[in-house]
Amino acid sequence: MSRKKQAPVRNVLADPVFNSKLITKAINCTMLEGKKTTAQNILYSAFKLVEEKLQKDALEVFRQAVKNVTPLTEVRSRRIGGTNYQVPMEVRQKRQQTLALRWLILFARKRNEKTMIVKLANEIIDAYNKTGGAFKKKEDTHKMAEANRAFAHFKW
Repeated sequence: MSRKKQAPVRNVLADPVFNSKLITKAINCTMLEGKKTTAQNILYSAFKLVEEKLQKDALEVFRQAVKNVTPLTEVRSRRIGGTNYQVPMEVRQKRQQTLALRWLILFARKRNEKTMIVKLANEIIDAYNKTGGAFKKKEDTHKMAEANRAFAHFKW
């Protein structure tokens, strides 16, 4: 058990364009090597592309995409009597959002399109339509939790 204090929760400022904390978190997740302006340009350009393709408000599409990718349950390892069990547990709300954003950006980076803007826009559209890598990851996580439901009584 760690003796250190729990890390304080940092409040994130809302982004200047959409005035949304979710967008700021997405920008911070997209950012590499501290290049925040580049990350902002990527995200905002991807939103413009999403608006062009779907003819809908990009912020609403993004929120729905994040909601579609958000996991409700996950499995966590728990050691009991010398054996490790994969115990299904509910995911805390803050972790749900973090995982959803992380998966969206991770699977956007893995795509084969030319630029990150196009990759991110297409991954957001796929998540909105309940397809794509990030949505598949959520489904796999839920399937794993369902498969290990027999060990749910090991929750702590």
